[in-house]
Amino acid sequence: MSPLLDVSDDVRAEIGDEEAERLLAGENAPGAYDCTSCRTPGNTSQERTSTVLFVGGETAVLAFAHASCIPSQVVSVSEEQLRGAVRSITGETQPGQGGEAGRGQAVLGVTCGQILIDDELFPAIVVEPTAPIVRPGSQGPGDDFLPLLIEGGFMPVTDVARAPSVLSGWSVLLAMGKLHAVLQNDPAGGDASAWWQAHEPLSVTDGWRASANQRHTVFVYAAPAGTIGQQPREDLLREALEKAAAGGLLVAAAMPLAGT
Repeated sequence: MSPLLDVSDDVRAEIGDEEAERLLAGENAPGAYDCTSCRTPGNTSQERTSTVLFVGGETAVLAFAHASCIPSQVVSVSEEQLRGAVRSITGETQPGQGGEAGRGQAVLGVTCGQILIDDELFPAIVVEPTAPIVRPGSQGPGDDFLPLLIEGGFMPVTDVARAPSVLSGWSVLLAMGKLHAVLQNDPAGGDASAWWQAHEPLSVTDGWRASANQRHTVFVYAAPAGTIGQQPREDLLREALEKAAAGGLLVAAAMPLAGT
């Protein structure tokens, strides 16, 4: 019996028609696998499965995921991130994305909440690293997280009561009601890559999802490590954002919603 595989046009274009047909015929497809998104077991003979191609500078790795988790797609990553993807696929610990932080890597933590602007609720996510982010190769202390984001198009926030401007080429991926990734388009015209990707899809509240589907836009706020913290309520999250903005430690961008 042929496997229940989904091979997107983008993946087919990368691996070639011949390899794609071999996969669909079951010649090169696995039976059991660990989903590259949620890390739980899957089986290509029993459930729809997406082919996910991680492409680095000179290397490509084909992985598999539940179709209910993420669609078949090409994900452009750095060679370092690709090595992390390989470690994740083979069951080793996957480092968080981000710049160097001391001897390890900083993980980007994400908090979901709704923000009130002009008496209307908007879906928002807040990104905060677990440790300072420095530029690759940098040896000195400091935190380059906000400067790097500003270079990427995020804007400093001086007033949380004002909606952030739209950042072209970025989007927030929501699938099956769960938050999967923040995607960034390749300025050179290549495939979108995951700037942040959930190790396991994050659940969102019904209100957040309804607001996101209504607005088709998500506000993404970012602050340096130790600025916001994990706030248990949206009013406390708002207070933390306002405090960060007052201290010049908050940037933001509005991004279109991808998925539902």
